[in-house]
Amino acid sequence: MKKNLLYIAFLSVALATVGCSDDFLENKKQYGVFDVSSLENEVQAGWYIDRLYFDFYSGYRGPSQNIVALWEDRSALTEEKGGISDLINETKELSSSDDCSQYYGLPPKSSLQANPYTRIRNCNFFISNIDKYGTNVSEEFKNTGKGQCYYLRAIQYFDLVRMYGGVPVTLTIDDPAAENQAIKFPRLTTSECVAQIVSDLDNAASLLPDKWNAANQGRISRAAALALKSRVLLTLASPLFNKDWDNASDSRWDDALAASLKAESELTTAGYGLYGSSAKEWNEMFTMDHGAKFCQEAVFVRLLSPNTSTAENNGWENSIRLKSQGGSGGIKAPKGMVDLFPMSDGSRPTAENGYDELKFFVNRDPRFYRTFAFSGSKWGFKGNVDATIWAYAWKYIKDDKELYAKADQDTHAQAFVRKMTNTQVDNTFQYSGTDIMEFRYAELILNIAECYAAKGDIVNSVKYLSKLRERVGIPSDNNYGLGTPADKYAALEAVLYERRVELAYEGKREHDIKRWMLYNDDAASGNNTCAKLGLTPLNGTCREGKTILYKEIVTESDPVADIRPVVSVDPDSNTFTADIDALADFYENNFILADNETPMDNDGKGNALNIGWRQRYYVWGLHRTPLTSNTWLTQTIGWADANGAQGTFDYQK
Repeated sequence: MKKNLLYIAFLSVALATVGCSDDFLENKKQYGVFDVSSLENEVQAGWYIDRLYFDFYSGYRGPSQNIVALWEDRSALTEEKGGISDLINETKELSSSDDCSQYYGLPPKSSLQANPYTRIRNCNFFISNIDKYGTNVSEEFKNTGKGQCYYLRAIQYFDLVRMYGGVPVTLTIDDPAAENQAIKFPRLTTSECVAQIVSDLDNAASLLPDKWNAANQGRISRAAALALKSRVLLTLASPLFNKDWDNASDSRWDDALAASLKAESELTTAGYGLYGSSAKEWNEMFTMDHGAKFCQEAVFVRLLSPNTSTAENNGWENSIRLKSQGGSGGIKAPKGMVDLFPMSDGSRPTAENGYDELKFFVNRDPRFYRTFAFSGSKWGFKGNVDATIWAYAWKYIKDDKELYAKADQDTHAQAFVRKMTNTQVDNTFQYSGTDIMEFRYAELILNIAECYAAKGDIVNSVKYLSKLRERVGIPSDNNYGLGTPADKYAALEAVLYERRVELAYEGKREHDIKRWMLYNDDAASGNNTCAKLGLTPLNGTCREGKTILYKEIVTESDPVADIRPVVSVDPDSNTFTADIDALADFYENNFILADNETPMDNDGKGNALNIGWRQRYYVWGLHRTPLTSNTWLTQTIGWADANGAQGTFDYQK
């Protein structure tokens, strides 16, 4: 079994093995009861660091999650998945401190508990004390321990910034007592917070190895610190936090580009890069055992395990598998996502380029067949490697009523998400041990392309986008189907488009939508990015669910069960092209593309709802609890404070 750095079970066994008291873990459960004796030797200091990993990453069990220790699946806030929640419900409006997320916690004047500032405090404790109290700890261990803590502190502050803009920053161990006047830290500006995050990442990079040895696979590396710095500075340069984003000479784009190019150079020297030279290998990198094998694209990986006695399994595989396969039901792909992916030559999917919405699977980007499953496609698993899904529907008349029937009695849809599927997992999918690549090299390539586009360097932007398309086998004609964008806005749109395809369902789209403010344009807030980039705002749209429906109303029995194609579509098959053509003919002869019985985005009563995001939602206000507990904190612009007054904190500084 692979090593998992985050197991409480592992830590407990380690404690028992060395005959040490379990006071260390017991103290950690109390969140803030610190004892410097826990740093005296490498065994105990190692336990402390491993517990930090647990506090930060326990619960990160699916690739679509993206906020440290919150780990909510927010893909339903994007085009990737349907489902109306309060944030995008056009009939609801959130505006008060009571409506705000409580992720911020109770910093810094509160009883210590599991929240972002507790995790930061625990990092501060190690950084501040290991040199003094690590009497039996080597310099190398001290340095790598501090490096990991600098990274963890940085990513926690980064996620606070992504949620709230500027926040209080503390780098020391502070007494949380109510009477302690020294802890009245004000909210720093967003740019000041980012400066501290960058400093921490620079420190981490100076102390960590490019790669760890086999026994420590999965730990934070120098490569991860350099890559995260690219993501952080790209975020600061983006429109959400940068009023001057449209200035090609803006220093923030320069900083983001410099950091990203440095990361590319140093990671490449260390052996990182795009993995594979085909869509097949692109697919395989998601499911290899990263704890046992180095993957050059995997910059930071969350290791998981198939062990049935731990909660640290991968939850993604179970969530995407249909009930008929043994999973929890699957994720229905909205039509917009099915229609999104390029054609096989890299061109956009339009009627002029040969796209047929009914035969949507014909001549698509090679990544399409690794991202979606559909009726007639092979989607196997251990024990049934050749399993084919059939999830169409038909109408029939019974007792003078028009009813629906389904080939798969659990569900039906035009297509289902299958990306990051592990065909070596049996149908007890809840015990999948597939690892999650939180940051992969492809994201770094996209970051560089975006910086070049923002600076008006279209040639280099297209050059970097081409690397991703070449890797999966798209022909080189017309710049791998990218063409030549007319200006920097078209180049930026091309980058955001490629991010949607390459990083689909990896938890990155919500962040991209927010930092580019793509839900709406709002002149009063200086938000005009959709108009600039030629994009349709998400507001006023809905995710459409479609069904593959038999053309005619028939009897209750399945009208095509006896004539379905015998060979299923498999992109790894030598007969793939012929099989696609045969399946297309079968669809054309028997099916139409119809609306689902119930709209994908609805009010819970079957009535369709459009997306209705508000400008203030891009950056949360502080909840009533920390505001009333820490009266010196100011509320964010757009949100009411605990007394009902409008916030004044400007997150764009």
